[in-house]
Amino acid sequence: MAPPTVVFFPFWGAGHLMSMLDAGKRLLARSGGALSLTVLVMQPPTENDRSEVAGHIRREEASGPGIRFHHLPAVEPPTDCVGVEEFISLFVELHADHVKAAISALTCPVAAVVLDLFGTTLLDVCRELDVPAYVYFTANAASYALMLRLPALHEEVTVDFEDMESMVYLPGLPPVPPTSFPLPVMDKKNPNYTWFVYHCRRFMEADGVIINTASVLEQSVLAAIADGRCTHGVPAPTVYPVGPVLSLTMSSPAEQPHECVRWLDLQPPASVVLLCFGSGGFSTATQAHEIAHGLERSGHRFLWVLRGPPVAGTQQPLDANFGELLPEGFLERTKEKGLVWPRKAPQKEILAHAAVGGFVTHGGWNSILESLWYGVPMVPWPLYAEQHFNAFTLVAYMGPAVAMEVDRKRNNFVDASELERAVKALMDSDSDDGRKAREKATDMKAACRKAVEEGGSSYYALGRLYEDIRKGAVRMSQ
Repeated sequence: MAPPTVVFFPFWGAGHLMSMLDAGKRLLARSGGALSLTVLVMQPPTENDRSEVAGHIRREEASGPGIRFHHLPAVEPPTDCVGVEEFISLFVELHADHVKAAISALTCPVAAVVLDLFGTTLLDVCRELDVPAYVYFTANAASYALMLRLPALHEEVTVDFEDMESMVYLPGLPPVPPTSFPLPVMDKKNPNYTWFVYHCRRFMEADGVIINTASVLEQSVLAAIADGRCTHGVPAPTVYPVGPVLSLTMSSPAEQPHECVRWLDLQPPASVVLLCFGSGGFSTATQAHEIAHGLERSGHRFLWVLRGPPVAGTQQPLDANFGELLPEGFLERTKEKGLVWPRKAPQKEILAHAAVGGFVTHGGWNSILESLWYGVPMVPWPLYAEQHFNAFTLVAYMGPAVAMEVDRKRNNFVDASELERAVKALMDSDSDDGRKAREKATDMKAACRKAVEEGGSSYYALGRLYEDIRKGAVRMSQ
């Protein structure tokens, strides 16, 4: 008889899809073959996303057996959506009948369903099928604590969070300035806010929540969640901190090293600051000029992954046109100390390089985890989603980072002088802030690696998750 399967239902964004797949592969390995993995794949609404997802799946299928991919029928995307959270939530909801049919048609027992954090509408399908349902939370435990607390805050705070003058108190965290809240939460009149609160409420219905973090990184927050302090004493679903969940596959030794890596090979140890802003980050000419001036005046070596604005009506950044984006003469003046790369770059391979001593990052949680895994201190430059909240927790709570003033009201603009100050604070050998960030990053590198090793906290949490899923599989077979 085929082993019971765990059904994963991810959002197609790379930061969600790949993290869930990597978590699923870890669960498979931990089960010792007692479980299989079935991934339900939505057809993304754009050709670019469809191509990217297809590429990820081809690579996973080529890497070995163990995962079955089931492609769901296409649905007509919702229209007239105000923003990303509303669009994704409605798009997922439209797949409910297809998900139900796919799960019902499986010929092996279904031990559990693991939903993306934007997929809580499908908890109803899981209940109809009497299958245990878990949520995979791709952000950190602090963000999850905020989301658990948000339904009560919605009632307690009568104004928009962006209009609050006082701090917000979240159990396990320092006082939070409301200007650090995730973008969809700032305006209560926005449909994205309504969907955010909806998902926050429905997390409480899950059988458990799997979080891509390690307990050592966020001990006080995880303790507050477990104690019910984020939910007014009502027990929250069991949390499984199984991270860092990272895909650490590098180029094979037979391949020619990437040009960025070859350039880093020529630089002194810990001398280069990396600037990279994720798959959706880009710079306008005005902002790129500020970055260029700030880097040049800082005097530090740099590797800057520069992307240009997307075509109108799309979200995919374009390869940078240096003539349009950079100040005249900048490349010539900095050629001995800097490399500007105009396309996507292998961020993990760059962060792993001994020459990299700091990271100016958009602060996506996956990028933060990669930086911690390699012990690289950061300067957060948040752009969208929950990244402002990540920036707050990085600096004020976790510690492996130096703060930088980002003007949220000017589309997250940073002046050249502020970038210069932050880079110097991070990279100068006599900087007290930089020293503290480097020490904390080094400590967290060791802690992250220990957590996922046999006997570590995340290894234990993954084993606990497997045992709880296995019990569900036994129940389903009876």
